[in-house]
Amino acid sequence: MSRFFETTRHIDAPTEPVWEVLFDVARWPEWTPTIDDVRRLDDGPFQVGSRARVRQPRLPRAEWQVTEVVPGRSFTWEAAGPGMRTIARHEVVPDGTGSAVTLSIEQTGPMGAVAALVWRRLTQRYIELEAESLDARVHRAPTA
Repeated sequence: MSRFFETTRHIDAPTEPVWEVLFDVARWPEWTPTIDDVRRLDDGPFQVGSRARVRQPRLPRAEWQVTEVVPGRSFTWEAAGPGMRTIARHEVVPDGTGSAVTLSIEQTGPMGAVAALVWRRLTQRYIELEAESLDARVHRAPTA
């Protein structure tokens, strides 16, 4: 059994600056209140196989591993726990007048169904807030 959460948001900016902010996961705590901390667990470029430990308010700490990257367009990473796997996809595509950002979370496995039920409202709220926060970040100068 799986549970899928998704949001899509138009951002009035070209895909390149949106992608740059979205793909720089180490800086997410600077612009979204849904992330308290991101610690890269390896050095070098963020790519397939890269790992990070992420702490979010009201959720268990999770270790994520990148499973797919389409440069300038999307990345997917996954976190595993007892009886469950969480898959997070992040995509930026041109939409004619800017960019369309789609963020999604899929929870699979027997405990994934339980997690989806317990955290369904929080999960949906978080991905919507992340898309909103990304939009705001793209439209202001990043902190150095």
